[in-house]
Amino acid sequence: MAHNHYQELELNKLTELFNKNPKFTEETYKKNQVKRGLRDENGAGVVTGLTDISDVIAKKMVNGVLTPCDGELYYRGIDVRTMIDNYDEGLCSGFEEATYLLLFNKLPTREELIDFKKLLASFRKLPRNFVRDVIMKAPNKDIMNSISRCILMLYSYDPHALDNSTENVLKQCLMLTAMMPMFAVYAYNAHMHYNENKSFYIHRPKPELSTAENVLHMLRPDSKYTALEAKVLDIAFILHAEHGGGNNSTFTTHVVTSAGTDTYSTITAALCSLKGPRHGGANIKVMEMFADLKKHVKDWDDDEQIRDYLTKLLAGEVYDKAGLIYGMGHAVYSVSDPRAKVFKSYVAELAEEKGRKKEMKLYNSVERIAQELICAKRKVIKGVAANVDFYSGFVYNMLGLPVELFTPMFAVARIAGWSAHRMEELLNNGKIIRPAYVSTNGRNAYVPLDERK
Repeated sequence: MAHNHYQELELNKLTELFNKNPKFTEETYKKNQVKRGLRDENGAGVVTGLTDISDVIAKKMVNGVLTPCDGELYYRGIDVRTMIDNYDEGLCSGFEEATYLLLFNKLPTREELIDFKKLLASFRKLPRNFVRDVIMKAPNKDIMNSISRCILMLYSYDPHALDNSTENVLKQCLMLTAMMPMFAVYAYNAHMHYNENKSFYIHRPKPELSTAENVLHMLRPDSKYTALEAKVLDIAFILHAEHGGGNNSTFTTHVVTSAGTDTYSTITAALCSLKGPRHGGANIKVMEMFADLKKHVKDWDDDEQIRDYLTKLLAGEVYDKAGLIYGMGHAVYSVSDPRAKVFKSYVAELAEEKGRKKEMKLYNSVERIAQELICAKRKVIKGVAANVDFYSGFVYNMLGLPVELFTPMFAVARIAGWSAHRMEELLNNGKIIRPAYVSTNGRNAYVPLDERK
Protein backbone atom coordinates (compact mmCIF):
# COMPACT_ATOMS: atom_id res chain seq x y z
CA MET A 1 0.00 0.00 0.00
CA ALA A 2 1.73 3.17 -1.19
CA HIS A 3 1.85 6.41 0.82
CA ASN A 4 1.03 9.70 -0.90
CA HIS A 5 3.43 12.63 -0.60
CA TYR A 6 1.53 14.24 2.29
CA GLN A 7 1.49 11.00 4.28
CA GLU A 8 5.20 10.46 3.67
CA LEU A 9 6.13 13.93 4.94
CA GLU A 10 3.94 13.61 8.03
CA LEU A 11 5.16 10.10 8.79
CA ASN A 12 8.78 11.24 8.53
CA LYS A 13 8.10 14.03 11.03
CA LEU A 14 6.31 11.68 13.44
CA THR A 15 9.01 9.02 13.10
CA GLU A 16 11.67 11.59 13.98
CA LEU A 17 9.59 12.61 16.99
CA PHE A 18 9.13 9.01 18.10
CA ASN A 19 12.85 8.28 17.84
CA LYS A 20 13.46 10.87 20.56
CA ASN A 21 11.75 8.55 23.06
CA PRO A 22 14.08 7.15 25.73
CA LYS A 23 15.92 3.86 25.14
CA PHE A 24 16.60 1.82 28.24
CA THR A 25 20.14 0.70 29.03
CA GLU A 26 21.13 -2.58 30.64
CA GLU A 27 21.85 -0.61 33.81
CA THR A 28 18.25 0.63 33.88
CA TYR A 29 16.94 -2.91 33.71
CA LYS A 30 19.28 -4.00 36.52
CA LYS A 31 18.46 -0.99 38.68
CA ASN A 32 14.76 -1.77 38.47
CA GLN A 33 15.34 -5.51 38.96
CA VAL A 34 13.60 -6.30 35.68
CA LYS A 35 14.02 -9.78 34.24
CA ARG A 36 14.40 -8.64 30.66
CA GLY A 37 12.69 -10.97 28.21
CA LEU A 38 11.44 -12.91 31.25
CA ARG A 39 14.96 -14.24 31.78
CA ASP A 40 17.38 -13.87 34.67
CA GLU A 41 20.97 -12.63 34.32
CA ASN A 42 22.13 -16.13 33.40
CA GLY A 43 19.58 -16.40 30.61
CA ALA A 44 17.33 -18.86 32.44
CA GLY A 45 13.62 -18.34 31.95
CA VAL A 46 11.57 -16.88 34.78
CA VAL A 47 9.08 -19.50 35.97
CA THR A 48 5.59 -18.23 35.09
CA GLY A 49 3.46 -21.35 35.07
CA LEU A 50 3.07 -25.11 35.29
CA THR A 51 2.67 -27.66 32.51
CA ASP A 52 2.33 -31.41 32.28
CA ILE A 53 2.72 -31.49 28.52
CA SER A 54 6.47 -31.49 27.94
CA ASP A 55 9.79 -30.97 29.62
CA VAL A 56 13.01 -29.48 28.26
CA ILE A 57 16.17 -30.55 30.13
CA ALA A 58 19.45 -28.68 29.69
CA LYS A 59 20.98 -28.90 33.18
CA LYS A 60 21.22 -31.49 35.94
CA MET A 61 22.44 -31.49 39.52
CA VAL A 62 25.98 -32.87 39.81
CA ASN A 63 27.43 -32.89 43.34
CA GLY A 64 24.95 -30.22 44.37
CA VAL A 65 25.81 -27.96 41.42
CA LEU A 66 23.43 -27.27 38.53
CA THR A 67 25.54 -28.36 35.54
CA PRO A 68 24.88 -28.14 31.78
CA CYS A 69 24.19 -31.55 30.24
CA ASP A 70 23.19 -33.10 26.93
CA GLY A 71 19.73 -31.78 26.12
CA GLU A 72 16.67 -33.93 26.62
CA LEU A 73 13.09 -33.43 25.43
CA TYR A 74 10.10 -35.24 26.90
CA TYR A 75 6.52 -35.36 25.67
CA ARG A 76 4.26 -36.24 28.62
CA GLY A 77 7.28 -37.75 30.38
CA ILE A 78 8.34 -39.86 27.38
CA ASP A 79 11.75 -39.20 25.82
CA VAL A 80 11.19 -38.08 22.22
CA ARG A 81 14.26 -40.07 21.18
CA THR A 82 12.57 -43.33 22.20
CA MET A 83 9.56 -42.44 20.07
CA ILE A 84 11.81 -42.01 17.05
CA ASP A 85 13.91 -45.09 17.89
CA ASN A 86 10.67 -47.12 17.77
CA TYR A 87 9.34 -45.41 14.65
CA ASP A 88 6.80 -47.52 12.72
CA GLU A 89 7.72 -47.14 9.03
CA GLY A 90 4.61 -49.02 7.93
CA LEU A 91 2.26 -46.41 9.37
CA CYS A 92 4.46 -43.33 8.80
CA SER A 93 2.33 -41.63 11.45
CA GLY A 94 4.84 -40.45 14.02
CA PHE A 95 3.41 -36.95 14.07
CA GLU A 96 -0.11 -38.28 14.66
CA GLU A 97 1.22 -40.45 17.50
CA ALA A 98 2.99 -37.44 19.06
CA THR A 99 -0.16 -35.30 18.70
CA TYR A 100 -2.28 -37.96 20.40
CA LEU A 101 0.24 -38.24 23.24
CA LEU A 102 0.48 -34.46 23.74
CA LEU A 103 -3.30 -34.01 23.82
CA PHE A 104 -4.43 -37.06 25.77
CA ASN A 105 -1.45 -37.89 28.01
CA LYS A 106 -1.12 -41.47 26.76
CA LEU A 107 0.46 -43.32 23.89
CA PRO A 108 -2.21 -44.64 21.53
CA THR A 109 -2.62 -48.33 20.79
CA ARG A 110 -2.30 -49.30 17.14
CA GLU A 111 -6.09 -49.29 16.83
CA GLU A 112 -6.40 -45.90 18.57
CA LEU A 113 -3.73 -44.42 16.30
CA ILE A 114 -5.48 -45.68 13.17
CA ASP A 115 -8.80 -44.28 14.43
CA PHE A 116 -7.11 -40.96 15.24
CA LYS A 117 -5.70 -40.75 11.72
CA LYS A 118 -9.19 -41.36 10.34
CA LEU A 119 -10.59 -38.63 12.59
CA LEU A 120 -8.00 -36.10 11.38
CA ALA A 121 -8.70 -37.14 7.77
CA SER A 122 -12.41 -36.46 8.31
CA PHE A 123 -11.55 -32.85 9.22
CA ARG A 124 -9.56 -32.24 6.02
CA LYS A 125 -12.55 -30.75 4.21
CA LEU A 126 -12.64 -27.01 3.68
CA PRO A 127 -15.95 -25.11 3.53
CA ARG A 128 -17.52 -24.78 0.09
CA ASN A 129 -15.65 -22.29 -2.15
CA PHE A 130 -13.13 -21.57 0.64
CA VAL A 131 -10.16 -22.04 -1.68
CA ARG A 132 -11.63 -19.63 -4.22
CA ASP A 133 -13.01 -17.03 -1.81
CA VAL A 134 -10.23 -16.98 0.80
CA ILE A 135 -7.02 -18.68 -0.31
CA MET A 136 -6.98 -17.48 -3.92
CA LYS A 137 -7.94 -13.94 -2.93
CA ALA A 138 -5.01 -11.50 -2.53
CA PRO A 139 -2.28 -14.19 -2.29
CA ASN A 140 1.19 -13.12 -1.15
CA LYS A 141 4.60 -14.68 -0.60
CA ASP A 142 4.27 -14.54 3.20
CA ILE A 143 2.47 -17.85 3.58
CA MET A 144 2.28 -17.48 7.37
CA ASN A 145 0.08 -14.41 6.91
CA SER A 146 -2.06 -16.30 4.41
CA ILE A 147 -2.51 -19.14 6.90
CA SER A 148 -3.49 -16.62 9.57
CA ARG A 149 -6.15 -15.20 7.28
CA CYS A 150 -7.49 -18.69 6.58
CA ILE A 151 -7.78 -19.53 10.28
CA LEU A 152 -9.48 -16.24 11.16
CA MET A 153 -11.93 -16.71 8.28
CA LEU A 154 -12.89 -20.15 9.59
CA TYR A 155 -14.35 -18.34 12.60
CA SER A 156 -17.12 -17.09 10.32
CA TYR A 157 -18.03 -20.65 9.32
CA ASP A 158 -18.22 -21.96 12.89
CA PRO A 159 -21.58 -21.41 14.65
CA HIS A 160 -19.91 -22.40 17.94
CA ALA A 161 -16.75 -20.31 17.50
CA LEU A 162 -16.98 -18.75 20.98
CA ASP A 163 -17.77 -21.98 22.81
CA ASN A 164 -14.74 -22.69 25.02
CA SER A 165 -16.02 -25.97 26.41
CA THR A 166 -13.49 -28.82 26.40
CA GLU A 167 -15.40 -30.80 23.78
CA ASN A 168 -15.76 -27.87 21.38
CA VAL A 169 -12.19 -26.54 21.74
CA LEU A 170 -10.83 -30.06 21.20
CA LYS A 171 -12.88 -30.32 18.00
CA GLN A 172 -11.61 -26.93 16.82
CA CYS A 173 -7.99 -27.81 17.59
CA LEU A 174 -8.18 -31.14 15.76
CA MET A 175 -9.82 -29.46 12.78
CA LEU A 176 -7.10 -26.80 12.58
CA THR A 177 -4.37 -29.43 13.00
CA ALA A 178 -5.84 -31.35 10.08
CA MET A 179 -6.32 -28.27 7.88
CA MET A 180 -2.99 -26.54 8.51
CA PRO A 181 -1.09 -28.45 5.77
CA MET A 182 -3.83 -27.58 3.26
CA PHE A 183 -3.70 -23.90 4.13
CA ALA A 184 0.09 -23.85 3.77
CA VAL A 185 0.37 -25.71 0.46
CA TYR A 186 -2.68 -24.15 -1.18
CA ALA A 187 -1.61 -20.63 -0.18
CA TYR A 188 1.84 -21.26 -1.65
CA ASN A 189 0.38 -22.59 -4.91
CA ALA A 190 -1.93 -19.57 -5.17
CA HIS A 191 1.02 -17.22 -4.63
CA MET A 192 3.10 -18.98 -7.27
CA HIS A 193 0.26 -18.82 -9.79
CA TYR A 194 -0.94 -15.25 -9.31
CA ASN A 195 2.37 -13.60 -8.42
CA GLU A 196 4.93 -15.74 -10.23
CA ASN A 197 2.95 -16.88 -13.30
CA LYS A 198 3.30 -20.58 -12.51
CA SER A 199 0.76 -23.31 -13.15
CA PHE A 200 -1.99 -23.59 -10.56
CA TYR A 201 -3.04 -26.97 -9.24
CA ILE A 202 -4.88 -28.23 -6.17
CA HIS A 203 -4.43 -31.81 -4.99
CA ARG A 204 -7.02 -32.88 -2.47
CA PRO A 205 -5.57 -34.64 0.59
CA LYS A 206 -5.94 -38.40 0.64
CA PRO A 207 -7.61 -39.86 3.76
CA GLU A 208 -5.31 -42.88 3.87
CA LEU A 209 -2.15 -40.73 4.00
CA SER A 210 -0.47 -39.28 7.09
CA THR A 211 0.14 -35.55 7.60
CA ALA A 212 3.70 -35.80 6.25
CA GLU A 213 2.65 -37.89 3.25
CA ASN A 214 -0.19 -35.50 2.44
CA VAL A 215 2.13 -32.49 2.48
CA LEU A 216 4.36 -34.10 -0.16
CA HIS A 217 1.35 -35.37 -2.12
CA MET A 218 -0.36 -31.96 -2.19
CA LEU A 219 2.80 -29.96 -2.89
CA ARG A 220 4.28 -31.88 -5.79
CA PRO A 221 2.70 -31.64 -9.25
CA ASP A 222 3.03 -35.42 -9.77
CA SER A 223 2.21 -36.23 -6.11
CA LYS A 224 5.15 -38.67 -5.97
CA TYR A 225 7.54 -39.13 -3.04
CA THR A 226 9.80 -41.84 -1.63
CA ALA A 227 9.26 -43.68 1.65
CA LEU A 228 12.41 -42.07 3.06
CA GLU A 229 11.23 -38.57 2.15
CA ALA A 230 7.93 -39.12 3.97
CA LYS A 231 9.71 -40.63 6.97
CA VAL A 232 12.21 -37.77 7.34
CA LEU A 233 9.47 -35.14 7.06
CA ASP A 234 7.36 -37.06 9.59
CA ILE A 235 10.28 -37.16 12.02
CA ALA A 236 10.80 -33.42 11.50
CA PHE A 237 7.17 -32.91 12.47
CA ILE A 238 7.61 -35.03 15.63
CA LEU A 239 10.62 -32.97 16.70
CA HIS A 240 8.86 -29.66 16.06
CA ALA A 241 5.50 -30.60 17.58
CA GLU A 242 6.22 -29.24 21.05
CA HIS A 243 9.00 -27.60 23.06
CA GLY A 244 7.84 -26.61 26.52
CA GLY A 245 5.51 -23.86 27.68
CA GLY A 246 8.09 -21.10 27.66
CA ASN A 247 8.91 -20.77 23.97
CA ASN A 248 7.54 -17.57 22.46
CA SER A 249 4.60 -18.92 20.47
CA THR A 250 3.47 -21.39 23.12
CA PHE A 251 3.64 -18.74 25.83
CA THR A 252 1.56 -16.57 23.49
CA THR A 253 -0.97 -19.41 23.35
CA HIS A 254 -1.21 -19.41 27.15
CA VAL A 255 -1.45 -15.61 27.38
CA VAL A 256 -4.17 -15.26 24.75
CA THR A 257 -6.11 -18.27 26.05
CA SER A 258 -6.05 -16.80 29.57
CA ALA A 259 -7.94 -13.77 28.24
CA GLY A 260 -10.86 -16.08 27.41
CA THR A 261 -10.73 -15.57 23.66
CA ASP A 262 -11.65 -18.11 20.96
CA THR A 263 -9.52 -20.87 19.45
CA TYR A 264 -9.16 -19.19 16.05
CA SER A 265 -7.77 -15.97 17.57
CA THR A 266 -5.48 -17.95 19.87
CA ILE A 267 -3.88 -20.08 17.15
CA THR A 268 -3.52 -17.04 14.89
CA ALA A 269 -1.69 -15.18 17.66
CA ALA A 270 0.65 -18.15 18.09
CA LEU A 271 1.29 -18.21 14.32
CA CYS A 272 2.16 -14.51 14.30
CA SER A 273 4.62 -15.13 17.12
CA LEU A 274 6.19 -18.13 15.40
CA LYS A 275 6.88 -16.39 12.08
CA GLY A 276 9.63 -14.14 13.43
CA PRO A 277 13.27 -14.89 12.47
CA ARG A 278 14.15 -15.26 16.17
CA HIS A 279 11.69 -18.13 16.48
CA GLY A 280 10.18 -20.23 13.67
CA GLY A 281 11.84 -18.32 10.86
CA ALA A 282 15.37 -19.17 12.03
CA ASN A 283 15.83 -22.03 9.54
CA ILE A 284 15.45 -19.55 6.68
CA LYS A 285 18.33 -17.49 8.09
CA VAL A 286 20.46 -20.66 8.20
CA MET A 287 19.77 -21.40 4.53
CA GLU A 288 20.53 -17.82 3.51
CA MET A 289 23.74 -17.91 5.54
CA PHE A 290 24.87 -21.11 3.81
CA ALA A 291 24.04 -19.62 0.40
CA ASP A 292 26.33 -16.68 1.23
CA LEU A 293 29.00 -19.04 2.57
CA LYS A 294 29.03 -20.98 -0.70
CA LYS A 295 29.75 -17.74 -2.58
CA HIS A 296 32.85 -17.11 -0.45
CA VAL A 297 34.12 -20.64 0.21
CA LYS A 298 35.26 -22.22 -3.05
CA ASP A 299 36.67 -25.44 -1.56
CA TRP A 300 34.16 -27.02 0.85
CA ASP A 301 36.85 -29.45 2.06
CA ASP A 302 39.17 -26.65 3.15
CA ASP A 303 38.66 -26.00 6.87
CA GLU A 304 40.71 -22.83 6.72
CA GLN A 305 38.45 -21.25 4.10
CA ILE A 306 35.41 -22.18 6.17
CA ARG A 307 37.06 -20.88 9.33
CA ASP A 308 37.94 -17.60 7.61
CA TYR A 309 34.34 -17.08 6.48
CA LEU A 310 32.86 -17.94 9.89
CA THR A 311 35.35 -15.61 11.60
CA LYS A 312 34.18 -12.77 9.35
CA LEU A 313 30.57 -13.78 10.01
CA LEU A 314 31.11 -13.49 13.78
CA ALA A 315 32.82 -10.14 13.26
CA GLY A 316 29.79 -8.85 11.37
CA GLU A 317 31.68 -8.45 8.10
CA VAL A 318 29.66 -10.78 5.82
CA TYR A 319 26.09 -11.94 5.11
CA ASP A 320 23.69 -9.76 7.16
CA LYS A 321 26.49 -8.28 9.31
CA ALA A 322 24.64 -9.23 12.50
CA GLY A 323 27.66 -11.07 13.95
CA LEU A 324 25.74 -14.33 14.32
CA ILE A 325 26.26 -17.87 13.07
CA TYR A 326 22.67 -18.93 12.56
CA GLY A 327 21.60 -22.35 13.75
CA MET A 328 24.26 -22.37 16.47
CA GLY A 329 23.25 -21.97 20.09
CA HIS A 330 19.91 -22.07 21.85
CA ALA A 331 18.11 -20.16 24.60
CA VAL A 332 17.95 -23.30 26.76
CA TYR A 333 20.34 -25.97 25.44
CA SER A 334 24.09 -25.55 25.66
CA VAL A 335 25.82 -28.95 25.43
CA SER A 336 23.47 -30.31 22.77
CA ASP A 337 19.98 -29.89 21.31
CA PRO A 338 18.40 -33.37 21.39
CA ARG A 339 16.29 -32.56 18.34
CA ALA A 340 19.34 -31.71 16.23
CA LYS A 341 21.20 -34.72 17.61
CA VAL A 342 18.52 -37.26 16.68
CA PHE A 343 17.67 -35.52 13.39
CA LYS A 344 21.24 -35.47 12.12
CA SER A 345 21.41 -39.17 11.20
CA TYR A 346 18.20 -38.92 9.16
CA VAL A 347 19.48 -35.80 7.43
CA ALA A 348 22.58 -37.76 6.42
CA GLU A 349 20.45 -40.65 5.15
CA LEU A 350 18.37 -38.28 3.02
CA ALA A 351 21.53 -36.57 1.72
CA GLU A 352 22.75 -40.00 0.61
CA GLU A 353 19.53 -40.65 -1.32
CA LYS A 354 19.60 -37.17 -2.88
CA GLY A 355 23.28 -37.30 -3.87
CA ARG A 356 24.18 -34.40 -1.56
CA LYS A 357 26.74 -36.06 0.69
CA LYS A 358 29.30 -33.34 -0.05
CA GLU A 359 26.88 -30.68 1.20
CA MET A 360 26.16 -32.74 4.32
CA LYS A 361 29.89 -32.83 4.99
CA LEU A 362 29.96 -29.03 4.67
CA TYR A 363 27.23 -28.74 7.31
CA ASN A 364 29.23 -31.01 9.62
CA SER A 365 32.36 -28.91 9.11
CA VAL A 366 30.53 -25.63 9.75
CA GLU A 367 28.98 -27.06 12.91
CA ARG A 368 32.36 -28.24 14.23
CA ILE A 369 34.31 -25.08 13.40
CA ALA A 370 31.52 -22.74 14.53
CA GLN A 371 31.50 -24.36 17.96
CA GLU A 372 35.23 -23.68 18.36
CA LEU A 373 35.02 -20.08 17.16
CA ILE A 374 31.98 -19.09 19.22
CA CYS A 375 33.39 -20.62 22.42
CA ALA A 376 36.72 -18.86 21.89
CA LYS A 377 35.26 -15.47 20.96
CA ARG A 378 32.63 -15.32 23.72
CA LYS A 379 34.60 -17.31 26.28
CA VAL A 380 31.74 -19.77 26.56
CA ILE A 381 32.55 -22.56 28.98
CA LYS A 382 29.26 -24.47 28.92
CA GLY A 383 29.49 -25.06 25.16
CA VAL A 384 27.52 -24.07 22.08
CA ALA A 385 25.65 -26.64 20.03
CA ALA A 386 23.79 -26.74 16.75
CA ASN A 387 20.05 -26.38 17.21
CA VAL A 388 17.35 -28.11 15.18
CA ASP A 389 17.09 -25.14 12.80
CA PHE A 390 20.66 -25.78 11.68
CA TYR A 391 19.51 -28.89 9.83
CA SER A 392 15.77 -28.44 9.23
CA GLY A 393 16.19 -25.93 6.41
CA PHE A 394 18.63 -28.27 4.65
CA VAL A 395 16.12 -31.12 4.99
CA TYR A 396 13.26 -29.04 3.61
CA ASN A 397 15.47 -27.96 0.73
CA MET A 398 16.38 -31.58 -0.09
CA LEU A 399 12.67 -32.44 0.02
CA GLY A 400 12.04 -29.78 -2.60
CA LEU A 401 10.08 -27.54 -0.24
CA PRO A 402 10.32 -23.88 -1.27
CA VAL A 403 11.76 -21.47 1.28
CA GLU A 404 8.33 -19.81 1.59
CA LEU A 405 7.10 -23.01 3.25
CA PHE A 406 9.93 -23.50 5.77
CA THR A 407 8.26 -21.65 8.64
CA PRO A 408 4.77 -22.91 7.71
CA MET A 409 6.10 -26.47 8.08
CA PHE A 410 7.12 -25.53 11.63
CA ALA A 411 3.54 -24.34 12.19
CA VAL A 412 2.08 -27.54 10.70
CA ALA A 413 3.90 -29.43 13.46
CA ARG A 414 3.76 -26.97 16.37
CA ILE A 415 -0.03 -26.62 16.27
CA ALA A 416 -0.06 -29.96 18.11
CA GLY A 417 1.73 -28.38 21.05
CA TRP A 418 -0.29 -25.17 20.88
CA SER A 419 -3.51 -27.19 20.98
CA ALA A 420 -2.36 -29.15 24.04
CA HIS A 421 -1.32 -25.96 25.84
CA ARG A 422 -4.58 -24.19 24.98
CA MET A 423 -6.53 -27.12 26.43
CA GLU A 424 -4.30 -27.14 29.50
CA GLU A 425 -4.71 -23.40 30.10
CA LEU A 426 -8.50 -23.68 29.81
CA LEU A 427 -8.49 -26.60 32.24
CA ASN A 428 -6.45 -24.69 34.84
CA ASN A 429 -7.29 -21.10 33.97
CA GLY A 430 -8.13 -18.89 36.89
CA LYS A 431 -6.42 -15.60 36.14
CA ILE A 432 -5.50 -13.63 33.09
CA ILE A 433 -1.73 -13.66 32.54
CA ARG A 434 -0.50 -10.18 33.32
CA PRO A 435 3.21 -9.65 34.09
CA ALA A 436 4.21 -6.29 35.56
CA TYR A 437 6.27 -3.56 33.89
CA VAL A 438 8.20 -0.89 35.78
CA SER A 439 7.50 2.66 34.64
CA THR A 440 10.59 4.87 34.42
CA ASN A 441 8.73 8.04 33.50
CA GLY A 442 8.36 10.80 36.03
CA ARG A 443 5.37 13.09 36.40
CA ASN A 444 4.76 15.89 33.91
CA ALA A 445 2.45 18.91 34.04
CA TYR A 446 -0.31 19.16 31.47
CA VAL A 447 0.26 22.14 29.14
CA PRO A 448 -2.81 23.75 27.50
CA LEU A 449 -2.95 23.24 23.74
CA ASP A 450 -2.16 26.86 22.71
CA GLU A 451 0.79 27.10 25.13
CA ARG A 452 2.70 24.08 23.81
CA LYS A 453 5.93 24.45 21.86
